[in-house]
Amino acid sequence: MFVLAQKGIAVPKEFNPRDYITETAPEGQPGFEVPDDSAYYQRRLADGDLVLVDAVAPAAVTVATKKEVANVQS
Repeated sequence: MFVLAQKGIAVPKEFNPRDYITETAPEGQPGFEVPDDSAYYQRRLADGDLVLVDAVAPAAVTVATKKEVANVQS
């Protein structure tokens, strides 16, 4: 599953607490990929520190943006 942190929160990763999940997705990804069955991430989702991201939505937005740019340049 893909997640992002709530605005203004940096959530430590489960097995690397010095690396954080932020509100900004990594380049080319819809969010940070984390295991579905992790109790740590499920707790963070339930607490509201993390939000679930739809893996399909960012690609659709990117395509629409490119079409808009192509129309403006024409």
